[in-house]
Amino acid sequence: MTTDTDAVIDGDALSAELAALSGRKGSELSPKARAAVVARLKEVMAEGRAEAETLLRADGKGTLCAHRLSDLQDILIRVIHDFAVAYVYPVENRSTAERMTIVAVGGYGRGTLAPGSDVDLLFLLPYKQTPWGESVVEFILYVLWDLGLKVGHATRSVSECIRLARSDMIIRTAVLEARFLWGDRPLFDELVSRFDAEVVKGTGPEFIAAKLAERDQRHKAQGASRYLVEPNVKDGKGGLRDLHTLFWIAKYFYRVRSGEDLVRAGVFSRAELQSFRKAEDFLWAVRCHLHFMTGRAEERLSFDLQREMAVRLGYTAHPGLKDVERFMKHYFLVAKAVGDLTLIFCNALEEHHAKSEPALNRLLGLARRRRRKIPGSTDFVVENNRINTAGPDVFKRDPVNLVRIFHLADKYDLAFHPDAMQEAMRSLGLIDARVREDAEANRLFVEILSSRNQPEVVLRRMNETGVLGRFVPDFGKVVAMMQFSMYHHYTVDEHLIRSIGFLAEIERGEAAEAHPLASEILPGIKDRVVLYIALFLHDIAKGRPEDHSIAGARVARRLCPRFGLGVSQTETVVWLVEHHLLMSIIAQSRDLADRKTILDFAATVQSLERLKMLLVLTVADIKAVGPGVWNGWKGQLLRTLYYETEPVLTGGHSQVSRDRRVEAAKAELAEALSDWPKRDR
Repeated sequence: MTTDTDAVIDGDALSAELAALSGRKGSELSPKARAAVVARLKEVMAEGRAEAETLLRADGKGTLCAHRLSDLQDILIRVIHDFAVAYVYPVENRSTAERMTIVAVGGYGRGTLAPGSDVDLLFLLPYKQTPWGESVVEFILYVLWDLGLKVGHATRSVSECIRLARSDMIIRTAVLEARFLWGDRPLFDELVSRFDAEVVKGTGPEFIAAKLAERDQRHKAQGASRYLVEPNVKDGKGGLRDLHTLFWIAKYFYRVRSGEDLVRAGVFSRAELQSFRKAEDFLWAVRCHLHFMTGRAEERLSFDLQREMAVRLGYTAHPGLKDVERFMKHYFLVAKAVGDLTLIFCNALEEHHAKSEPALNRLLGLARRRRRKIPGSTDFVVENNRINTAGPDVFKRDPVNLVRIFHLADKYDLAFHPDAMQEAMRSLGLIDARVREDAEANRLFVEILSSRNQPEVVLRRMNETGVLGRFVPDFGKVVAMMQFSMYHHYTVDEHLIRSIGFLAEIERGEAAEAHPLASEILPGIKDRVVLYIALFLHDIAKGRPEDHSIAGARVARRLCPRFGLGVSQTETVVWLVEHHLLMSIIAQSRDLADRKTILDFAATVQSLERLKMLLVLTVADIKAVGPGVWNGWKGQLLRTLYYETEPVLTGGHSQVSRDRRVEAAKAELAEALSDWPKRDR
């Protein structure tokens, strides 16, 4: 039996050991001999896994670790099969019906395994099962279970596989990943050729639609953002499964077998393939370490595991950033790279098959390309309600177009064509100091930021392409940055963008029930743009050695003139950024019935306009931290602080009607008592 020269165990030596333990060839295997065989297999498997972990900690190569673990499993299964055939159920001359192939399927079929992964096997037969075949399969499975492995298995003929793959997308995907493991090779080749001819041919659009829908459902279940601070490495957005989905579709649609084939097919550039491999290697390293650390198939990178993971991967602390925060920043940058690759891949799917695959176009929501002009622009066009560049040199000729495209998308409520987004990502180097200081570019950006439409959506696309971090380098520093705290659910950049989204939601009047005071006072704020800019900048100095509020105020003082703000506007933004935590801290930690608390707070705020802005900013900030962080109690404390402070700043006259305050208080009390029996209310 041949084995992989890089394997962590010697299969031939192991076979010889088991033969010696079995007793006389052809005689029934005694319980004692069987126990000895299983015990030796357990030892070898444990030694092999320990060696794989040692090598992972030494070289840090995640994909290679997954290959080593898969190779270990391959050798064990081959050895067990050969032992069963030679020593437990020997047959001198097997009939045609007693041919058998062991096929690795699912993730195991890709030749990669994490330490806690299931081992998915297909026992492939030419016809129906025979008593001998059934005995061999049963022996293999029982030994694998005795080794403590989770084994997914099926025993089918080639015809059964084809029939089931036609109707079941899970089985179809499993067969797509099939890899010959041991046994009758021609039988496996028959499965592959029939699968291509009878299942794959002509069904590409159907498969793509199913896989993309499956991906969207998975993201929904795991949390739609790739910037959740306790990510699921396997199934989360930007995780391993997203990369696997791309490769499933590539194998099915382009009939490729390797990453190099994707480059030859024009799907990825060589640099993009390198990005794919780096992302995959990093995610595999994290996943394998997770399983080794916990001793189980743990896929969520929870807070209690992140610090040890950072140490294992060799991260060290830098000024303002802990080792664990540097590791997690790298993690989220990799997740973003996975998102970029997904965009590029879907773009290639659409582009390569726009004309030849009308069914695919329908499934991807595409119609025949129809171009129309955008009023006042010759550089951009609309294709199927998506903004695209009008030519290949639009960004190079005028780099301000890298901001203008997002402004036009917001203004005319357009989605983004993947061609344009891919070109924007490849043109980031054009955004230099000259573009950053360009008056029109800054005007367009501020209009995007303070849009009355959906600024969160457009800002997120700017961030995903890298334009936002390149145009505002201080924002770029907090991209993918996490704060090692169970209080924060998202990375800093995602938190800032979400806070803008909540502010826009309040301004549109969509949060009046949950946030009555903020919704009431926001329309009366004199300079809404100042509020949007302050909220965008409030956490922009996170990760620096000094207090982020003070450092952020300095950043605001530098950036606001660039954004076109006057002296007075700049001072207001600077004050809001420096004091953005003040209202929340006082409301939640001080006695609001103490007159001195109110007077001290009013002395710091100094004006009613600042009080209004600070209240709204505080609400949006807390709401954007994550699900469940905002609650009615915090809302009531903030409103109480506002109501007590307002008369101090206005000479004793409240601008919020007393009746409305009473009604709001009654409504809150009713909500708080809603679970009580009526007689106790």
